[in-house]
Amino acid sequence: MVLGSILNPINSSMLAVALIPIGAAFGVPPSRTAWLVTALYLATAVGQPVIGRLVDMYGPRLLYLMGTALVGVAGGMAVFAPDLSWLIVSRVLLGIGTSAAYPASMFLLRSESERTGLRNPSGILALLSVSNQVISVVGPTVGGVLIETGGWHLIFSINVPLSLACLVLGALRLPRRSQLRTDPARGVDVLGMVAFAGMLTAFMLFLMGPGVEHAYLVGIAVVAGAGFVWWEWRNAEPFIDLRVLRGNARLLATYVRQLLAFTTSYAFLYGFTQWLQESRGLSAYQAGLLLLPMSGAAIVVTALTGRRAVVRGKLVVGALVQIAGCAALLTLGPSSPVWSLVVIAAVVGVPQGLIGLANQNALYAQADLDRMGSSAGLLRTFMYIGALLAAAANAAFYRHGATTSGLHGLSVLLLAVAVLLLLTTLADRSLRRVGRAVPR
Repeated sequence: MVLGSILNPINSSMLAVALIPIGAAFGVPPSRTAWLVTALYLATAVGQPVIGRLVDMYGPRLLYLMGTALVGVAGGMAVFAPDLSWLIVSRVLLGIGTSAAYPASMFLLRSESERTGLRNPSGILALLSVSNQVISVVGPTVGGVLIETGGWHLIFSINVPLSLACLVLGALRLPRRSQLRTDPARGVDVLGMVAFAGMLTAFMLFLMGPGVEHAYLVGIAVVAGAGFVWWEWRNAEPFIDLRVLRGNARLLATYVRQLLAFTTSYAFLYGFTQWLQESRGLSAYQAGLLLLPMSGAAIVVTALTGRRAVVRGKLVVGALVQIAGCAALLTLGPSSPVWSLVVIAAVVGVPQGLIGLANQNALYAQADLDRMGSSAGLLRTFMYIGALLAAAANAAFYRHGATTSGLHGLSVLLLAVAVLLLLTTLADRSLRRVGRAVPR
């Protein structure tokens, strides 16, 4: 379960230092390589709920093995990619393949909980969370080392041995369907999937190339989105259960905060890293090292505050530090000293350790217990949408390269997003009660 769960974060984090080398290899600007990010998260945003439903129907073993095998195929395709389009297709396959491990793990944990009567068997949830954070820390540095050693192709080739290891361990250790309680009677909401995928794809196509000539894409996204909402509200077995939001404005506010926070987080990860390489003149390896303080700060903050269930203070502090980090980006230039880059990376890591955990705690306090699984899945969907918006922002401001003026423009946008995050947090008075002991 741990090995399968790291496939997505390692591919996300390593790519941050590979976008500039890939663009140089194919002669394309960052606005084009941003599709490598978009393709992964589009596929994941749609693929994870789909595979989650299939896991409930057919058990985790089959879906885990198929998904991790697809990761190896995608890695092999990327190594021999003749052009950027081929590489984008491989990222789509990679996104679908990496979507299997999380729902498979949740299914197995639930089954083990039913068997043993323990709510959290052996603390595996904590192990899964820590392993993902650690991989996010070392991913850019590992990617930089691989690129320095043998070129950008190596960051994709690592998927082949990881896939083989998952296949061997999965075949040996995962229980067969006959040993588990599955629900093959549950249907698959194909129409909801198509409408959701159409809405996101049309919207992202417009954001990646905005203009009057592409305005029809907005119309397609609106129509697909309206149809999606109409259908999901009426479907007994929806693709994404929007009924978790019925009369629950507090939960909707948490989803909005998740989207805002991760838009800034992902835009910084990819935008700052590209600027370090193209305008500051650092190598992929050096850029990867400079991201270590960011992820290190996130882990330290999580360790120090993770036991406290109170969320409002975490969200307020996280939003304020995000504002400070975005403002600090406006001071950077091609000759900025390395120490200032390290400080900014560390500062931006602080809200990453505060906000995600706080939103998760808020969700568990606000969601209907009968729809907790759907509510948690929707939180991840909003995170992926934030990643998609971040990719579109990077494409818009780096249309002619990862320049300092582009970084400053991106920083102004992210500053506005961070301020909006702060305002939505302050306006939500219900957060004062989340995590606080109720007096007798």
